[in-house]
This record gives sequence, structure tokens and C-alpha cells, in this order.
Amino acid sequence: VPMPRLVVSLPAVSNCSSCCCLSDCECIWTDWIDVSYPNSSDKNSGDYETFENIMKNNSLWVCAKAENISCRAEQFPNIPIEDLHQKVECNVDVGLTCNNSDQQPGGVIPMPICLNYQISVCCVPNIPECVTSTTPAPPSSTTGTVPSPPVSTTPPTPTPSESPSSTATTTVIPPSSTLGT
Repeated sequence: VPMPRLVVSLPAVSNCSSCCCLSDCECIWTDWIDVSYPNSSDKNSGDYETFENIMKNNSLWVCAKAENISCRAEQFPNIPIEDLHQKVECNVDVGLTCNNSDQQPGGVIPMPICLNYQISVCCVPNIPECVTSTTPAPPSSTTGTVPSPPVSTTPPTPTPSESPSSTATTTVIPPSSTLGT
């Protein structure tokens, strides 16, 4: 009876193409950001936690691609913004906008002004293999072309220009009657 053979593959490479490094491109959540405060005496004011305003306030802030966003009222951090009865837009394309002129009296605040909001953004790392895409998927959906991280994979064979890391993958090949011993 032939014994199973143990085959050790070549070490995994540390630099790989965009198809292979999905875990390196997972978005990273920012801390809560609050760069705008609504002026309660100005009906034309509001709260504008937009990516544009964040960059104006912090020129070092970079979010190559916002993959997800979370928005909350500073005063009510544990209440979903939908339950605050304010007209607020919170999305991955702009950030958060709230116009005082859109608010109605009542709800959690008796005056028709915006609450002060904060946002946290899940940003994809600013490296070419993470931010370039031929067909961008809608932010809150998953497509069949984006596989979930595999439990175990066999790494690609490195080319001479690639420097391998110290990770190796072990594969057991079952016995076969066609193989000679």
C-alpha cells in the first residue's frame, strides 16, 4: 500500500498581485471624526462631516477609497441616526451632511437645527493594488468576484525578482494507483 506523500510547496511571496492579497486591502476604520459644528442661530448652517471638510481641516488625512461609513450624533452615540428624526445624509461618497433648513421641530431636540454628528470611515489602504478597479462594486454590496478570505491556499510560485517570506504551505497528496513507488 503506497503511503501518502507529503509535499511542501515553495514559500509564500510577500509581494503579490491584487488578486492574491485581499487581506492587505481590507478597509481600516478611523476614529470618530468631527470637524463641523452646526450653528443654531443660522438656518442656512448645518453639520457637514464631509470628506472635503475633513481634508480642509487635516491635510494629512487620506482615505483612498471609503468602503463603509458609520455616523452618529455626538450627544446620542448609541441611538441609530434613523431614530433621531432628523434629515441626515450619511454615505461613502460624501460623508455626512445635515442642513438646519431641512429639520422640523420636535424629536430629540425641540429646535429645528441639526445635532452635532460624528463619522467613522472604513478606508481601503492607499496602495495601487487596493484602489484600482475596472468595475467598482456598489459600496454596500458584495459581488461574486470578491472572494472571502480562504482558510488555506497554495501560494503562487515566486519569480526570481520576488522575495519570498517565511510562510510555507503544506499539502498532502493522497495515494494513487497510477503512481509508481
